[in-house]
Amino acid sequence: MDFPERSDVDGLIEPQPLPSFARVRHEPETETVADPAATTRSELDRLEFEGLEPGATVAVGAGSRGIHGIDDVVEATIAELEERGFDPVVVPAMGSHGGATPEGQREVLEVLGVTEERLGVPIDARMDADPVGEIEVGDTTATVYFSAAALEADAVLVINRVKAHTNFSGRLESGLCKMTVVGLGKQRGAKSFHSTAIKEGYLETLEPALATIRESAPLLGGVALVENFREETAHVEAIPAAEFTEREPALLERAYDEMATLPVEEVDLLVVDELGKEISGAGMDTNVIGRYRVLNTDDPERPAIKLIYARGLTEGTKGNGNGIGLADVTRRAAVDQLDAKKTYANALTSGSLAKAKLPVVAPDDEFALRTSLAALGGYDPETVRIVWVKNTQDLTEFHVSEPLLDELPEGARVLDREELRFEDGTRSFRTE
Repeated sequence: MDFPERSDVDGLIEPQPLPSFARVRHEPETETVADPAATTRSELDRLEFEGLEPGATVAVGAGSRGIHGIDDVVEATIAELEERGFDPVVVPAMGSHGGATPEGQREVLEVLGVTEERLGVPIDARMDADPVGEIEVGDTTATVYFSAAALEADAVLVINRVKAHTNFSGRLESGLCKMTVVGLGKQRGAKSFHSTAIKEGYLETLEPALATIRESAPLLGGVALVENFREETAHVEAIPAAEFTEREPALLERAYDEMATLPVEEVDLLVVDELGKEISGAGMDTNVIGRYRVLNTDDPERPAIKLIYARGLTEGTKGNGNGIGLADVTRRAAVDQLDAKKTYANALTSGSLAKAKLPVVAPDDEFALRTSLAALGGYDPETVRIVWVKNTQDLTEFHVSEPLLDELPEGARVLDREELRFEDGTRSFRTE
């Protein structure tokens, strides 16, 4: 598809005067686990290994999110299992991510630092998933699938962060339960789950699917992680499989309390430098931007953001641009990074088609900003509310337009006053 060159659109919108910006740092006080790897090893004492014989195979499910120190936690888990006399194997637990191919899922794990060379154990990235039962959810009968590689093991242990989900809110959201049902369901299981959840409800589908897996698979337990505002590990806890649904709600509540958010709740324009699957399952954390864009699900009431400009993709997402459809404007450089096969594999499996749509594609930063500001209607550089972030995960340092300085949270520090300038259409912030 040919997108307009700068010369094709330059005369359609007049250049807009730009506001002054401030570079701000916000680091609220929070707890951090000093040694997540050591804590992981000690926490595994909570799980019941007595029924496993020496040499038993333990499938360790690891996912595709940018979880702080996930490679260290996986490595520590593997080391502890080996020390106890077991034979661990890593099974990618990421549904359709990585283009729903074994090679793609290995590539995603490699980006996270999870490799056979580092761990000294095999990674079984087969996409095969076997049906383990059927559930009745409302008027829908759904098949529950589980990784064939995990089913072949003597025990299964999953590792995941507990956090707000990107498509819904409820007692259980993103964590060990979802990792078990959707991540280890592989593409077939993830598709079956999402198709049912969109119609009948996410929580309503998740709980019976998890119960079916617990009856059919050797699910031992999991290692739950909670992160703080700075996306560092704030809590590590091993949970037996039978206690997933009882323990996760409290961890989710803590995750909400710790969750990084934008500095203000009313924003005219949010600019996001990069989106990617390791940032959020939706590319941009929907709870940060206030947009789910899922059928039959209302968007969060806060924050209230009029327009979003997404500038590009992370290197780690490997072309999976799922979530770019949450933006209103992007630029040609971002589209050039897109791998449509990976993006579509994710969107078609999840059923969240809106996240894969292309927003308006501007030739460069300057015209993207010009387009966004003009679209606000009645734009005034003296009052415009702009927040500019690297991504929706790293929110300790950001830029805001001058009118927002009086509304920053307590403890936020202005580091510099800067001007937004453009060189060959590409933005740069320069100290005044």
